[in-house]
Amino acid sequence: MVGVHECFQTGQSEDDREPKPVNNLRLFRAYVYSTAAAAVLCIALACGGWTRGDTEPFVILLLLAVLVSPLKVTIPGLASSISVNYIFILAAISELHLLPTLVIAVSCTMCQALWKPRVRPRPIDLLFEAGSIAVATSAAYVISRSSLLSDSIPLLFASASVTCYVVNTALVAGLVALTDHKPIERVWRDNFLWTAPQYLVGATVAALFRVLSDHVGWQWAVLVLPSMYVIHGAYRVYLGRVEAERKHSSEISELHLRTLEALAVAIEAKDETTHDHLRRVQVYATAIAKELGCSPAEIEAVRAAALLHDIGKLAVPEYILSKPGRLTPEEFDRIKIHPVVGAEILERVRFPYPVVPIVAAHHEKWDGTGYPSGLKGEQIPIGARVLTAVDCLDALASERQYRKALPLDEAMATIVSQAGSSFDPRVVEVLKRRYRELEKMAREAAVPETKLSVHTPVERGDAPAAGFVRIAEPTATAAAMPSFINFIAAARQEFQNLHELTNSLGTSLSLEGTLSLLAAHLKNIVPHDTLAVYVIEGKTLVPHYVSGTDEELFQSVRIPVGQGLSGWVAETRKSIINGNPSVEPGYTNNPRNFSVLASAIAVPLVGTEGVIGVLTLYNKARDFFTRDHHRLLLAVSSKAALTIENALKFREARQGAVTDALTGLPNTRSLFVHLEAEIARASRAAETLTVLVLDLDGFKEVNDRFGHLTGNKVLRQVGRYIQSICRAYDYVARMGGDEFVIVLAAITPEGLGGKREELARLVRNAGSEFTGEKILSVSIGEASFPADGSNAEELLAEADRRMYAMKHSRRNRGRPVPVLGDTKVMAHSPLSTTRIH
Repeated sequence: MVGVHECFQTGQSEDDREPKPVNNLRLFRAYVYSTAAAAVLCIALACGGWTRGDTEPFVILLLLAVLVSPLKVTIPGLASSISVNYIFILAAISELHLLPTLVIAVSCTMCQALWKPRVRPRPIDLLFEAGSIAVATSAAYVISRSSLLSDSIPLLFASASVTCYVVNTALVAGLVALTDHKPIERVWRDNFLWTAPQYLVGATVAALFRVLSDHVGWQWAVLVLPSMYVIHGAYRVYLGRVEAERKHSSEISELHLRTLEALAVAIEAKDETTHDHLRRVQVYATAIAKELGCSPAEIEAVRAAALLHDIGKLAVPEYILSKPGRLTPEEFDRIKIHPVVGAEILERVRFPYPVVPIVAAHHEKWDGTGYPSGLKGEQIPIGARVLTAVDCLDALASERQYRKALPLDEAMATIVSQAGSSFDPRVVEVLKRRYRELEKMAREAAVPETKLSVHTPVERGDAPAAGFVRIAEPTATAAAMPSFINFIAAARQEFQNLHELTNSLGTSLSLEGTLSLLAAHLKNIVPHDTLAVYVIEGKTLVPHYVSGTDEELFQSVRIPVGQGLSGWVAETRKSIINGNPSVEPGYTNNPRNFSVLASAIAVPLVGTEGVIGVLTLYNKARDFFTRDHHRLLLAVSSKAALTIENALKFREARQGAVTDALTGLPNTRSLFVHLEAEIARASRAAETLTVLVLDLDGFKEVNDRFGHLTGNKVLRQVGRYIQSICRAYDYVARMGGDEFVIVLAAITPEGLGGKREELARLVRNAGSEFTGEKILSVSIGEASFPADGSNAEELLAEADRRMYAMKHSRRNRGRPVPVLGDTKVMAHSPLSTTRIH
């Protein structure tokens, strides 16, 4: 008989080793207990039907049935098994009363279940085993003992075999269908119908056993039993081949699935969606398709289409897919080709199930307003209707670059509101009832993310935006005026504003002045609430000028090129009209940052050497900016970009003239200018001013032993250390070589002493940090205004003299100090000399 304990735990496949959870445990138990109750009723009706003549054949048949129960073969595709012990059950039906027949049937079935099971049976499993075989055996006994069949041996065994087979396999198929949510007729047809010939062969052997037993005695009839081994062996060979074919088909199916996943990864690399979006859609769509009663081919088609429905986006330009703002009509027209292209790509795969129609129609709407074909209602394939609703739900509940994710309940409410217009009401009804359960299933089915090496210099946004660029409507007053008057007035005002802006931009080389002029004139050309000019520094957009609403908020953002609204414009050199301001990095990522700005227009600033930045205007009104605003900004941006580029170069040249290139500290020229200004201030305020000249002792040895690159690192680190211990209004400069100067205003003797000690420690640390040895020390000379000089040259000369006096004093004590060849040695005195080491 069919042993079922290994599959009915969930209807799991034979490759599984652990039971899967039963979805409706209450219904499952009710089915098992009902079967067991029917079996108890059969046993109760059979009581009292045991006679003395049953004892000897009962013992023989029981022993033989138990001995052959381990001769079982596994049904391919299920963990269920078939044993040849049913031959002795049929023999018992023809020879014995019902009660001993039931004892034999239940006993050999328990032996079959407990002999080397794939999954250890639970008590409830064994209960169903016993109950199902008892019911099937009772039904076969009653049918075969009817007056029409009992007199004919062939009819008796044929009816008993067919009845036992049908009842037994139907009970098992019912439980598998219950746990797997499949139609019972399909489970029975796919897994048990093909086993019917075995029962007929077994019935023939059992009939032969009965005939021989009646005519020559059961001792001679036993000789026919070895034929069971032949039957068992033949089935093992046959089912082995079936299993080999099944495994081969499974491997091909797995290969097919991996190919689909590879294509899905290709879509992800192009579209930049969240990694688990496709997987989640697949879990949702497959479960809903099953509940709607789709055929196996339709379910497999939905499973594949969930991964591949956006493959046509490979034909859409990447700058459109990654655009963080709204799409223009022209861009949306390009997006709308992706279902057609996707269907054409997948047509070449020749799927054995209808994937292509689903992909081609997954943007159609129930009311016929979708694309590309405008299909309506039932014209849309059921798989596409399922996929459309599920895809939209997951998209609404996922984070996107142009908007925040909606809570799942709110996203589901949006789907429900569009039932009957965008979505099939039947699909929405199932989704509404099961979306929380399906969300849990999707999370449990999550797989590790596949990392792709795309080798791009920047990271892109998550997904393309949806919708159109809306053109702002004219005001009522303007609409009431004659159109030609509006056009003439607008053209005149536009010419005047552009002329003034062009003339103004050419008058300043100051970056701050240039940007301030640009902001002042743009207010009259393109209305806005906030203006931001971002300049590219390395691979980041840095705001160099911000004015208007939320000025402090936008001054704090730093936008990587390629990210956010302005970063996308900088990378692609394409404009955005009516983008969402909240997508700028550092803006929407911080929940404390909230702004009333609702729309933005951004254009690239292209100089002679490429994009130097982005000009972005923001407005509080949604969809405020028009194509005319875009045209005006493009007219302004070309002139503004060149002016800004010149101002940047001028600032760089000016900074280079007063800045030391190695350390970034002010150079000698800048030092003299600053020192003269400080002396004038100190004289007016009757304050003291202190100048320290530092020379690094042992620096020549660092260069000689470790190389000039290491020496440069030491100098930079010393400069950083000196700045770190100075006050905000102190001044640190590099004189050249290994000499540094510090200008200290109004410092006390105690503060100066502590400063010297700290400088000595930091210089030693800087040397050992890069050389690993305590090579470096420092000599410091000090001069004060007005006691030691009345101008910058006198103060620096006196501090320099005292610094070299320190060096020579130490040398005279027998401790030579290296002196740089390019250093000027001045007349000196041992007075006011300090040596710090």
